[in-house]
Amino acid sequence: MVFDRRVFLGSSAVAGAALAGASGAPAAAHAGPGTGAGAGARTYAFTVMGTTDLHGNVFNWDYFTDREFDDKAHNDVGLAKISTLVNQVRAQKGRRNTLLIDAGDTIQGTQLSYYYAKVEPITARRGPVHPMAQAMNAIGYDAAALGNHEFNYGIPLLRKFEEQCDFPLLGANALDAKSLRPAFPPYSVHRLRTPHGPDVKVAVLGLTNPGIAIWDKAHVQGKMTFPGLEEQAAKYVPRLRSLGADVVIVSAHSGSSGTSSYGDQLPYVENAAGLVAERVPGIDAILVGHAHAEIPEYRVKNKVTGEEVVLSEPLKWGQRLTLFDFELAWVKGRWSVVRVAARVLDSNTVEEDPRITRLLSDEHRKVVAYVNQVIGTSTEAMSSAEGPVRDVPVIDLIGHVQAEAVRAALVGTEWAALPVVSQASCFSRTAGIPQGRVTIRDAAGLYPFENTLEARVLTGAQVKEYLEYSAKYFVRTAPGEVVDPARLTNAGNTPDYNYDSVYGLTYDIDISEPVGSRIVGLSYGGRPVDPVARFVLAVNNYRASGGGNFPHVPQARQVWADSDEIRNTIVQWVRAEGTVDPARFASVGWRLTRAGVPVFS
Repeated sequence: MVFDRRVFLGSSAVAGAALAGASGAPAAAHAGPGTGAGAGARTYAFTVMGTTDLHGNVFNWDYFTDREFDDKAHNDVGLAKISTLVNQVRAQKGRRNTLLIDAGDTIQGTQLSYYYAKVEPITARRGPVHPMAQAMNAIGYDAAALGNHEFNYGIPLLRKFEEQCDFPLLGANALDAKSLRPAFPPYSVHRLRTPHGPDVKVAVLGLTNPGIAIWDKAHVQGKMTFPGLEEQAAKYVPRLRSLGADVVIVSAHSGSSGTSSYGDQLPYVENAAGLVAERVPGIDAILVGHAHAEIPEYRVKNKVTGEEVVLSEPLKWGQRLTLFDFELAWVKGRWSVVRVAARVLDSNTVEEDPRITRLLSDEHRKVVAYVNQVIGTSTEAMSSAEGPVRDVPVIDLIGHVQAEAVRAALVGTEWAALPVVSQASCFSRTAGIPQGRVTIRDAAGLYPFENTLEARVLTGAQVKEYLEYSAKYFVRTAPGEVVDPARLTNAGNTPDYNYDSVYGLTYDIDISEPVGSRIVGLSYGGRPVDPVARFVLAVNNYRASGGGNFPHVPQARQVWADSDEIRNTIVQWVRAEGTVDPARFASVGWRLTRAGVPVFS
């Protein structure tokens, strides 16, 4: 089952389907009970396996802690584990009765993927092959949808990664901004041979996330545009059926909740997989991504046909493998789907595939050596564990480094005299800086995303509204009510990365008050913040582009922007300082209160 990208790009839509037959003797078909097929009917069963949000994980390894990955649930991660599960399924079903697809966010997320994007980039002359391309090619992926994080390093690197893959990167709603034609193949079609009758034609439609237009604006503005999933599915699914597809599967880098983190900044829903299933007829199953959730099986009734569409989202980083089991019957001269079921397999039940670990052992060792380079020392240990509920020194470090970088950049400009304040988030509750030697991995663990730094001008009133919006992260808790720190945050499913504190200001957050009326005593330099005073906000590009739907910042005047990642700015600061001393930058700038009484002593 081979997809030839050159055939697709050089041919019409029909020829571009690249229908390639499998070779070898066909495996025996089988039908289970309750399929709806009549006695003696010709039947065929096959399985589509799926992953999503791999985020650069090949090995069961945490490059930030420099040890085998582990979490509270004792999950395992990585394509080496996925490969073992895939091998087991292929052995059970027969390889020619399986497909393997992915729903995006492949090349960003670990220091392994970062190294081959920035340190030894695959785009260099005679550059290396990306580890994710090597692993996915070796495992034998048939297709993958584009995720939003595919665009983090720019289009040229994504194109190089695409060139290195033996399978197509699909994006029916990733369009060239000028021609409005697909910038990537919208779909692929795969033939599965059956023991009797014509081949089964399985179409995979790839859909990516419209939020790319906001989150990676610097890379895609004027180059690509990203319409809604529902709109593009409605365009392509009928086309695939008319081309003779017996089965249509959507690989969607979009959650199923129907919500958007970017509010009304775009007319397209961020998490639209459920809406696609509900409103677009002709889809049999959807592999869901983007939300980092585990949904073994979720059934949605299509409003047009009344038929059920099966959705499944395997857990991120290669922790789970989705299996869509299809049963078909030959009815009235065509193959018809009579049953679809989904389930997930757990990566922690198997060992890593030694073929994959051997393949990339050199790359792994090189990255481990890189992240363990010592860049300085720290006078004391700093942890992010309480960062969501307290002003902790390690988050102040991020704010301080950003503020210093912006002040230095504005020297000699008309903005140099304005006070600089700095936005920061607790991206990981397990990050920290140890006492003693500090390595690249310690600093990088504070900032796992590829965000860059900007400077935007806001008024005091706008800063207060920004903080009020951020404070919706906390669950409203009345005075006297018992406070459980574990249940105090993430109100309304707000993720940790969408709670910002602002370094350089002092203020209380009264969690007994309703959202919008929580910021108390906002001051700068010991004086109340004047609503009309101007401030320069050091802010990451994700937030500045509208990520999280925070007010004012996307519309605010940009007075400076950096092209380097904030992570590297932190690493360079530690190297330049030599010693990290919290006494130089840490203070209690904000605290949680109820009616003026601190929540925590």
